[in-house]
Amino acid sequence: MKSIALVVLNYNGLELLQQFLGDVIAHSPEADVVLIDNHSTDGSTDWFKTHHPELQCIELDKNYGYAGGYNEGLKHVKHRFYGLLNSDLWVPRQWLPPLLHQFELQPEVAILQPHILDYNKKSHFEYAGAAGGYIDQYGLPFCRGRILKTIEQDTGQYDQVDTIFWASGACFLIRSEVFWKLEGFDIDFFAHQEEIDLCWRAFNQGYKTQSVGTSKVYHVGGATLAPSVQKVFLNHRNSLYMLAKNLPKQKRFLILLTRLTLDGFIGLGYCIQFKFLHTWAIIRAHFEFYRTFKRMIKKGNGQPRKTNYFFSNNILSNYFLKRRLYFSNLDKKFK
Repeated sequence: MKSIALVVLNYNGLELLQQFLGDVIAHSPEADVVLIDNHSTDGSTDWFKTHHPELQCIELDKNYGYAGGYNEGLKHVKHRFYGLLNSDLWVPRQWLPPLLHQFELQPEVAILQPHILDYNKKSHFEYAGAAGGYIDQYGLPFCRGRILKTIEQDTGQYDQVDTIFWASGACFLIRSEVFWKLEGFDIDFFAHQEEIDLCWRAFNQGYKTQSVGTSKVYHVGGATLAPSVQKVFLNHRNSLYMLAKNLPKQKRFLILLTRLTLDGFIGLGYCIQFKFLHTWAIIRAHFEFYRTFKRMIKKGNGQPRKTNYFFSNNILSNYFLKRRLYFSNLDKKFK
């Protein structure tokens, strides 16, 4: 058995597996490749077992989402390292050795992310992760190479290994011991931002997350879950879950109140664009958060909560008011 398993979570992604999985296998000889299937109905597992009978295929009894799917499937994967890959990811040759080398070089590093570039515009970063993620004081995520809708060209400006706050669920590596010490993903998230919550909990426990620019992969983006009203709901609800669980107790009330207000302005912006269902999705997200608030608070009880979790005070004011559109323009607050 090799030290790392590259684990692809699949749900009705037959065409993506046919397009990308072959290169994942061919270009990652250092790893064992494993498929976790979230109870697909499109023949994905039959195709996988026919074309790759030598590889491990874990078939789940229902669609557990991203968080639950990995939690259930990884119980059957016994490797030292996990590499979690979206099915719409293309990897070039030699993408994996720099990441494995960094794990050996830095034993205090628990999570690593390669740079994630756009498969359809390979000179530019991809929205979901870019060169590594951060959050502002109110839990709003952004990346080196991508702030809100502004996406940078990759000119090597972020190629140095650097500590980040969160790694993208599209592609990241984690020590399996740490994954299970953190009790895996929070299944209440189902999908979206569960990887940020995981990285935040790792940060609170003293682990480091880093981005390695000498490793680059290419992500289609949106292929596994296209933009939708449901995605708006999950992003806003899960962000509130994450804040309730991980914020320092003395900061929780004011930050949550401010974040709820910011969400209100975002909802108003959707109304101006006549996207009324998106506004309703935010309202639904808030009501779901109020319903589960006590449970989310309880999840974080007894866990360490650091105060220096954020890089920028308010990414919205930086972007819209100060017109700081690029990561290099931000005033650094994160330490």
